[in-house]
Amino acid sequence: MLSQKRGLRRIAIAVFTGFVGVCAHPVSSHAQTIRIEATTTAMDWDAVALAGGHVFVAGPRWTGFPAPAVGFLTKSKEIEPFPDANWNGWKPGRDATHRFVSVNALHVSPDGMLWVVDTGTPSFGGVPVSAGAKLVRIDPATGHVLRIYPLGPEIAQAGSYIDDIRFNGTHAYLTDAGKAALIVLDIKTGQARRVLDHDASTRARTDRPIIMDGHVVESHLHQPLLVNVDPLEVSPDGKWLYFGPLEGPWSQVPTVLLDDPDVSSADLSAAVQPWADLPPIGGSTMDTTGNLYFTNLKDNGVYRRDISGKITRLISDPRLHWADAPCLAPDGRLWLPIAQLDRLSLFHQGQSHIQQPFLLVSIDPHVTQTRDKP
Repeated sequence: MLSQKRGLRRIAIAVFTGFVGVCAHPVSSHAQTIRIEATTTAMDWDAVALAGGHVFVAGPRWTGFPAPAVGFLTKSKEIEPFPDANWNGWKPGRDATHRFVSVNALHVSPDGMLWVVDTGTPSFGGVPVSAGAKLVRIDPATGHVLRIYPLGPEIAQAGSYIDDIRFNGTHAYLTDAGKAALIVLDIKTGQARRVLDHDASTRARTDRPIIMDGHVVESHLHQPLLVNVDPLEVSPDGKWLYFGPLEGPWSQVPTVLLDDPDVSSADLSAAVQPWADLPPIGGSTMDTTGNLYFTNLKDNGVYRRDISGKITRLISDPRLHWADAPCLAPDGRLWLPIAQLDRLSLFHQGQSHIQQPFLLVSIDPHVTQTRDKP
C-alpha cells in the first residue's frame, strides 16, 4: 500500500507539472524585480491591505507567532497593534466580542474602509469561540471601529473557517474553507446566510493535491491537506461571483441569485457554472478590468489571467514561497505577504521548516519575468 501511495503522488506531481507548463506564457523583454517592503520574525503574515495612508498586516493565531493579530507598519517598519492593544489582547477565557481571536483576511471595501475577517478559531481546525467569528469594519485613517458583524454559530459552525471577503453593492460574500459554503452578508442589516453548503463547487477535490517543493502538503501524516472554498472575486460589473476551493477549479454564479434569499438551494446550485481551471493558489485579487492575479503555490509564482482566459506568468522566485493574498496598491504595484504556511511545524510533525525572516514584497503587475536562459 505504501508503494502504491507513493506512485499516486508521483502521478499527481507529474499531472500538475504538466498543467503549469501548458497554461503559462512567460514571454517578455523586461525583467520583473521583487521589492522587499518589510520583514519580520514576529508575525506569519498572510494578509496585507493598503488604506488610509497605512500598510496593514495580519496573521492567524494558530501559526504561533507573538505579533498582534492585526497591525500597521510604522515608518521604521515595526508592527503596531491596530486599532489598539485591547482589540489585540484576546486570550482564552476573555470576551471575544471586541477582540480579535484569529484573523485570516484583510480587505478594503469600495468606500475605502478596512474590513477584518476574524475566524474566531484559535487553533487550526478548531471550534469558533463564543462571539469570536465576526467581521470588523474600521476607519483605516483613525482606527475607529465603525461596526462589528457577528457571525453566530448558525453561520460560523463547528468546523467552519471563515476565510475571505469581497463586496458587491449592499452585499458582501465570504468563503467558509472549513465547512465548504459561501456566506452572503447584507451589509445594511447585518443578516448573513449560508449558501451552496457542501455543494460540489465549494468542496475540495482529493484528486487535486497541493504540491510544494515537489511534495504533497499534508495536514497529518499521509493525509493531504484539503482546503474547501477559499478564493473568491466579484466581476468588475458585479454580475458574477467567481470562487473555488484552494486547489481549484473555480466556478461562477450570478450574484443576482446569491443576493435573493428566496432562491432555493437547488436552483442556486443548478446556476453554478465552471469558470477557470486554476491550480492550487495562495490567494488572488482582481483589478477593475477583470484581470485576475493569483499566486501559484507549486512554482512560487505570480500569474495574471486576463479576460480572454490567457494566463501569463509574471514571476517565479523561491523567495515567494506560499505567497498569500495579494493586494493591489493605489500606485498599481502588487503587494504579497509571504506566509510559508506549508513550512509550519503543524504540517511537519512538530518540526518547523520556516526560513526567517518573513517577507512582505511587491512587484509591478505590468511586467512579466524574462525567460530563463537555457
